[in-house]
Amino acid sequence: MVLVPWAQTMRRYLTLGAVLCMPFLLSARPAAADDLQTLPTVEVIGTSDNGVGTAGTASEGTVSQRQLEQRPVYREGELLESTPGLIVTQHSGEGKANQYLLRGFNLDHGTDFEITLDDMPVNMRSHAHGQGYSDLNFMVPELVSGLTYRKGPYFADEGDFAAAGAAHIGYVDRLDKDLVEVGAGSFGYARALGAMSRPTTGGNVLAAAEGYHLDGPWVHPDDYKKGNLVLRYSDGSADNGWTATAMAYSGSWNATDQSPERAISDGQLSYWDSPDRTDGGNAQRFSLSGRMARSDDDSRLSVSAYVIKSELDLYNNFTYFLFNPVEGDQFHQHDDRIVGGGKAAYTTFGTLAGRDTANTVGTELRADHIHLGLFQTQDRQYLSTDRVDQVDESSVGVFAENQTQWLSKVRTVIGLREDMFYATDHADNPLNGGTATGTQLSPKGSLILGPWAKTEFYVSAGEGFHSNDVRSATTTVEPTTFNNNVLGVSGQPLQKFPLLEKAVGEEVGVRTTLIPHLQSSIAIFRLHLASEQVFSGDAGDTSASGPSMRTGIEFANTYTPMPGLAFDGDLAVSRARFDQPVDDGITVGRYIAGSPAMVASLGVTYNGDGPWFGGVQYEFFGPRPLTDDNSVRSPPTNLINARIGYKLTPAAAVRLDINNLLDTQTQQISYYYASRLQNEPLSLVGTGINDVHLHPAEPFGARLSVTVRF
Repeated sequence: MVLVPWAQTMRRYLTLGAVLCMPFLLSARPAAADDLQTLPTVEVIGTSDNGVGTAGTASEGTVSQRQLEQRPVYREGELLESTPGLIVTQHSGEGKANQYLLRGFNLDHGTDFEITLDDMPVNMRSHAHGQGYSDLNFMVPELVSGLTYRKGPYFADEGDFAAAGAAHIGYVDRLDKDLVEVGAGSFGYARALGAMSRPTTGGNVLAAAEGYHLDGPWVHPDDYKKGNLVLRYSDGSADNGWTATAMAYSGSWNATDQSPERAISDGQLSYWDSPDRTDGGNAQRFSLSGRMARSDDDSRLSVSAYVIKSELDLYNNFTYFLFNPVEGDQFHQHDDRIVGGGKAAYTTFGTLAGRDTANTVGTELRADHIHLGLFQTQDRQYLSTDRVDQVDESSVGVFAENQTQWLSKVRTVIGLREDMFYATDHADNPLNGGTATGTQLSPKGSLILGPWAKTEFYVSAGEGFHSNDVRSATTTVEPTTFNNNVLGVSGQPLQKFPLLEKAVGEEVGVRTTLIPHLQSSIAIFRLHLASEQVFSGDAGDTSASGPSMRTGIEFANTYTPMPGLAFDGDLAVSRARFDQPVDDGITVGRYIAGSPAMVASLGVTYNGDGPWFGGVQYEFFGPRPLTDDNSVRSPPTNLINARIGYKLTPAAAVRLDINNLLDTQTQQISYYYASRLQNEPLSLVGTGINDVHLHPAEPFGARLSVTVRF
């Protein structure tokens, strides 16, 4: 399949081909022993690599399995909050994908933050609910081997959705011991997990099964039920071996969505209620994936491939009776897709101009076959169809990267990536269907100086992108409008948007371990997006806004004064503004609604030789503008979660997790928009009342779990 006309991109491909070949021409011979530069010893403190001497930027890092095990979390996705400056929250039922916030972005469900699990993409393109939709409910925390995080568009092997950052989660190939865990707690929490691994001839088999239930504190319980199955075969090691993994997930839930502040203030609604108690959804995900690696002193080859079948049916009502005063505004979003793809990278080690060098070339392929539907419903019962689309979207990415140690205190990482997209949309309205293409050439690079006194300095710059929903690139007329206060078909013209949205970033930083047992890093960044437009799965059209700029500083610290004891403290301050004032229909200004200006966290974890283990984590999520002119702001969010455990025997342990330790009444997230309640005047139909709509953080709750390993 030809992705784009060759005549339009031949020059670009020739340039890329020259870059791909040049490192190999310059480093044709392996490095002789006399040519090798001796790199500084990489000191490992606590349980993580400190990155001095190995990292390419000041804002990348790794988090070990041991660190993650002691981190208190309420929902699985919160494991990602071990990434400094990242907030993971929720504004609806637990089965829905989380909200992610990082570097001044309200990333919605993952638009500019790439997530992979076991080398499979989590972000979904052209999704029914939102671009980059990243649902992690299929993740089993006990199987996570650790994660690596990166921020900014500075890495050649990172493509779609990685403009603000990326997190890559790994699974273990085997367990030291089989385990069984059962737990129960507040708000209908119940969980059972069994996992085992067995050696076989030449390899190892791992199997796990999880059952989960949670009601939450809501007036209408979530009744979230999910099940997970994992079956994995591995042979060899991560550097020389292969794995094959099958996963299955199914979940269903009710949802208490965000509620209007006015209804809570005057007593119409409980703080734990919402106007439409029939919201909710169900989801399924099945996958088969594999990866292999081959390494020796001169080269490394890694290959991964996957196929994913996922389905989501989501029912939401955010405006209540604003447009349809009789049946309400509930809508149903349907997403049913098959995703296939893979990634391969080949690295050679040699010399470039007599200096140690590593040269990598690689490719990344992905194809999504998607059936999308947006329907009007009442109490989850069908009323009418807004639009139905059959989308096929495919992409090819090729990349090259060179890492060279020029001097004992000077090294560089230079990369180039080319991405090519081709998509078709067979829409129920022919005026909203068609073909869309996009290409993005992204140069990237870092200069690293040091180390001096266990301290390195970094200068990074690069370009990246995120893909837009295919429907935003093909839709030409409004799919729905409201005639006589009833939802109907419209033909109002709409602007089409590009399939790919460019991002340009710069960063300077420092990383040090000068103080014994303390790892610290500071990164000052800037990221410019060509446009903030977002396809609204709720309405079936595109909301457009202008270019934007985010600047900020991040300060991350880990202190390990003794084995098993670790303190962490992170602070991220950012500024997010549109280049020019934007009219959001409520106000006119340059502020970006929902963008956090400050995020901070403090934590301590302990897992020493004694019987006690656990941790405490404090999270601060600062006030956010809710309108473009900053006239309406959210309150700050402060939460403390805790975990305390005791090892009854070498094989058995009991653990108590406490959510919202101080029982703080605070908001998970909030928005400002127009809505209308059923008892409000009919004259407000179509216009409504502008108000803050909030989703509260869960109150104090406890979960008790018993784990047996054998």
